This record gives sequence, C-alpha cells and structure tokens, in this order.
Amino acid sequence: MTQIQLVGITPDALADLIDKRLNKRFNDFKKHLQLTEPSVYLTRQEVAKFLSVDLSTIHNMAVKGILQKYQISGRVLFKREEVENAIVKIKN
Repeated sequence: MTQIQLVGITPDALADLIDKRLNKRFNDFKKHLQLTEPSVYLTRQEVAKFLSVDLSTIHNMAVKGILQKYQISGRVLFKREEVENAIVKIKN
C-alpha cells in the first residue's frame, strides 16, 4: 500500500478535488455506456392491424424489401421501429 502526503491543502480543497475527479470519471463512463431499449417485435397480424392493411399487403411489403422479416421458431416477426420508419411522408 502506498502512502500519500498532502501538504498545504485544506480538507475542503481536497474534497473539491476528489469530487471533480469523480465527476469527470463518472461522466466519461456515462459517455461509453449506451442504454438501449429492447426492440419491440410485432406479428404479421399486429403489423396488419397497425397499418390497417390486409395480411397479403404485409407479405408483399416484405417480399419487396419494404419491411424486414425476422423469424424465431417458425413465427415471422417485424420490428415496430422499422415498421414505423417504413412509413414515408408524401410530398404534395
């Protein structure tokens, strides 16, 4: 264990120095830590209801690459965020 001697520094100044260094390290840590929300997946039926379209339309959109399909255990799923991003604004 190493000993450090502090000469000419008040307890308040030492506390401020420690606080500044801890805050800097904490802020650096927060920059590298990216909290992300888990993806929300929708079934074909949920996407069809969300977009108010038929299931065949969802199939055609997936075939054309408008919607990206994901599969687990034979179930076809779509990411809600990608479905929302597929909706484009029409210019008048």
